[in-house]
Amino acid sequence: MDNRKVQINITRNQKEIKEHGNYGFPVGINIEAIEAYEQGAFLWHWHPEIELTRVLSGQIEYHVNNKRYILTEGEGMFGNSNTLHAGYMISGQACTYLSVTFHPRFLYGYENSILQTKYVDFITSNDAWHSLKLEKDIRWHQDVLHIMQEIYTLSQNPPPDYELEVHMMLMRIWKDFYQFFHTLPEKEQKPQRHLERLRDMISYVQENYQQEIALDDVARHVNICKSECCRFFKKHMGMTLFEYIMFLRIQKSLPLLRAGESVTKTAGMVGFSSPAYYGQIFKRYMKCTPKEYQR
Repeated sequence: MDNRKVQINITRNQKEIKEHGNYGFPVGINIEAIEAYEQGAFLWHWHPEIELTRVLSGQIEYHVNNKRYILTEGEGMFGNSNTLHAGYMISGQACTYLSVTFHPRFLYGYENSILQTKYVDFITSNDAWHSLKLEKDIRWHQDVLHIMQEIYTLSQNPPPDYELEVHMMLMRIWKDFYQFFHTLPEKEQKPQRHLERLRDMISYVQENYQQEIALDDVARHVNICKSECCRFFKKHMGMTLFEYIMFLRIQKSLPLLRAGESVTKTAGMVGFSSPAYYGQIFKRYMKCTPKEYQR
């Protein structure tokens, strides 16, 4: 990556706007760096692709749905299809990681095949299995991470049968996941439907961040009381609803400042009541003023 900071591009309901590979070969293989993102964090988002992460250096705070992980060098993560996830820099430390994303259909080929209904949907349709940390001291976890590295190495100098090789390696990985999840007690195989509420809350904020948002509004949107709304959001997001709104507004203001928009107009466009208040919150998150950021 170059020195310019980037951020995840998402739709109003947090779906990532990015192709992971293409329709014929829906696989994305990338080396990423958390410090390359604005504020050392990539925003909450989701995508239909399964995502495998392997930390190459440093450490990262990784959130998936209602779970928080600290991943260090040599560890990794399985992120299921359609899960909400975000990542944060820890104590200003750089972190480089390998990301391998692939659409579930790459595994099963065609709709309603036995590979889909028996082996893939069994995992991807279960909200309870949104993620799994890949540990250093578990043999099959390390096997998965080793295969990921093989996939990356192969991608750097693709042989004539590259796509076939990648498919076979991902199937080896999936077999390991299937064997693990299939042995879990039945009580752990029940979906957690309440996570739809979390996605609804985040979507509401995404759609309305440019105007005043009251706690009453969010609570009413998901049909719960204000106190439960506060408790639920803090539990699953690790921050208050107000903190998330401020964080999101600052993120949304950065492209406007880079495009040369005035501080006053930018403040109003992202939902701040005054340029002074915007400047105060901006400095809290960015450690500089909006004008300094523009320069």
